[in-house]
Amino acid sequence: MWFYEAQRSGKLPSNNRVPWRSDSALEDGSDHNVDLTGGYYDAGDYLKFTLPLAHTITVLAWGAIEWFNGYTKAEQSEYLRSTIRWGTDWLIKAHPEADVLYVGDGELDNNYWGPDTNIPTPRPSYRVTVDNPGTDVAAQTVAAFASSAYLFRNYLNDSNYADLLQSHAETLFSFTESSTPFQVYTDAVSASSNYYAASSYQTQLVLAALWMYRLTGETSYRDKASNYFDQYKLASVPVAIWDWSDQSGAVHVLGAAIDGTNTKYSQAATKYLNTITQDTSVCSYTAGGLLWCKGASEYNSLVPAQDIALLALLYSKVDPSKSEYVTFALNQINYLLGDNRMLTPYVCGVHMNSPHNPHHAGASGGSDINNIDTSPPEEKYILYGAIIGGPDKDDKFYDERNDWAQTEVALDYNAPFQGLVAYQLSQDSVADPPYASITEPRPYVTRTKPFAKWIIAVIVVVVVFVLAGIGYLVWRKRYSIMARIGNKQYSKPVGV
Repeated sequence: MWFYEAQRSGKLPSNNRVPWRSDSALEDGSDHNVDLTGGYYDAGDYLKFTLPLAHTITVLAWGAIEWFNGYTKAEQSEYLRSTIRWGTDWLIKAHPEADVLYVGDGELDNNYWGPDTNIPTPRPSYRVTVDNPGTDVAAQTVAAFASSAYLFRNYLNDSNYADLLQSHAETLFSFTESSTPFQVYTDAVSASSNYYAASSYQTQLVLAALWMYRLTGETSYRDKASNYFDQYKLASVPVAIWDWSDQSGAVHVLGAAIDGTNTKYSQAATKYLNTITQDTSVCSYTAGGLLWCKGASEYNSLVPAQDIALLALLYSKVDPSKSEYVTFALNQINYLLGDNRMLTPYVCGVHMNSPHNPHHAGASGGSDINNIDTSPPEEKYILYGAIIGGPDKDDKFYDERNDWAQTEVALDYNAPFQGLVAYQLSQDSVADPPYASITEPRPYVTRTKPFAKWIIAVIVVVVVFVLAGIGYLVWRKRYSIMARIGNKQYSKPVGV
């Protein structure tokens, strides 16, 4: 949970465990006269977004609900409480009125690289309203409020805070349904379109209704979820890897777990998981065994693997006969924790082979954005517990700070990891992670460097000239031959 403390924004508490972090972004929301301080920075920079935060909170809460004893065994339940509450307290601030939700700050200077003490200003804030809706982000925030309320009421013994969260969930759900036309929030807030643009709003809407049903037990929410599921034909939509942009996988699994009135959710869940884990036309595996989904794994390979592993374990609780799902999930966890070609646990700070250079401005200790790999050459501060993007399709990892596809960190990267670890710790017998027995250093690997563009251009020009020259020589030779033939055929003999 330490990583999430390193991502905190706003006025930090006295028990903050990250010594190199400071109070920051204390004027957020001032452009609209609201208090939007606090919350979490999304990744290795200083941007804040509601959609991935709400997704993260939902995933964290879900994993904790299912395997809470994993947190208690590890004596992490109070850190769990503070981690989720730091996020939900900000979501409450982002919902200051019944028909308003603030969604992020996408137009900030994303080129700033340095400590949290010099973050550029101004930091504009954006919102969705009844007249300018964002169905996806509003519905996902409902799911965050509802799942967290369920956790605080049933496991963290804080009914007062659970009631507050439920009140926001109910109000925001009404806002979500009444704000038309239904649309993704980036249609209303273009400033976020280059960062977190969801592929749909339909799956988030069903997920919100399902979590409201689980929280309240009111069948009206169950029926809404079922009707939306049928209306949008979610049982037959193309398979999309679960993340903040698409919640279809989560809908299938959660629906199967809490709505026993039909089998459509469980059928969709098994189809979804079987397709991803077994149909090689959708996803395959690297030589080392990492799930690899084309279009989803290229830029953060460990995230799809973690997300699907978590769904597989969650569904195995619904249908314990699916032992192959557990096997799949454990293989992915073991890969992440060091059972891989690079002998690397992709968790910062747990082993000598852990990533040393996550793409994180604050932890790097540097301020030169044009030379972030070498200034400094190795991260100044260890970003304990952070999951990085992951290796490439050849299972190679280069640990280069500027290679954000491999070394980026983010709130949603760690969310499934917490649930996966809680699952393992909740078991009666817990084996040591693979990295515990790794004594060799990480293997040295190099990447094949592509030719520079100017070299390619020169080669193309040379080839064109060579071909043109050859063509000219061929033409000249043919012309000479034809000329000789022509002379033989049409010239008069000498003396005639």
